[in-house]
Amino acid sequence: MTKLKVEKLCVSYGAVNAVRDVSFQVEEGEIVSLIGANGAGKTSILRTISGLEQAKSGSILFDEQEIVHQKAHITALNGIAHVPEGRRIFTRLSVFDNLMIAAFRRKDTKAVKEDLENVYSIFPRLKERESQPGATLSGGEQQMLAVGRALMTTSSLVLLDEPSMGLAPFIVEEIFAVIKRINEQGRTVLLVEQNAQMALSTSHRAYVLETGKVTKSGEAQVLLKDPSIREAYLGC
Repeated sequence: MTKLKVEKLCVSYGAVNAVRDVSFQVEEGEIVSLIGANGAGKTSILRTISGLEQAKSGSILFDEQEIVHQKAHITALNGIAHVPEGRRIFTRLSVFDNLMIAAFRRKDTKAVKEDLENVYSIFPRLKERESQPGATLSGGEQQMLAVGRALMTTSSLVLLDEPSMGLAPFIVEEIFAVIKRINEQGRTVLLVEQNAQMALSTSHRAYVLETGKVTKSGEAQVLLKDPSIREAYLGC
């Protein structure tokens, strides 16, 4: 089943066309990556899917329902969790409160508790620091908290925007291992990432964006071996 289908999406900022006739789809149970250089339109696509930006034209189908002009809070309630670039945690609130804010509309107390235990099993450091303010966490721990917050929702699709940004290599490996685990637990993942090596190694399929357009797509392992991709994004 197709979880997300984007067709002929255009996003503009004034006279600047950030996204131009982009089409792609994500099947249920997949990890799909959007890779490309800065300014390729990747973040704009995620923000438009989640309702934080308005599309100039095009279609976005989520579980076969049109959401292209849907408000962000409705999109979130309907099952899309967005982990934004830069983490955007509540720095003055504790780790525990950051996590519970994501579940504030949920009435199923038992399921919320189970999800919290799951987050702590995936990120033991968050359990150790649950009473600490978000501001006291390291960059890697803040990224864990941002991902954990998404897991406290009932989302079936998780949008991840540059999860490796600014992190030490060993933390990057840990975050990508978590992305695989999230997927194995039943969530579909759409990943935006400049670290093409890690993105392609983790994903099932990928789309390459250049200046707001899709220029290449295919199975991630095939793209990983593509000479043009290796030269442009992998440095080899």
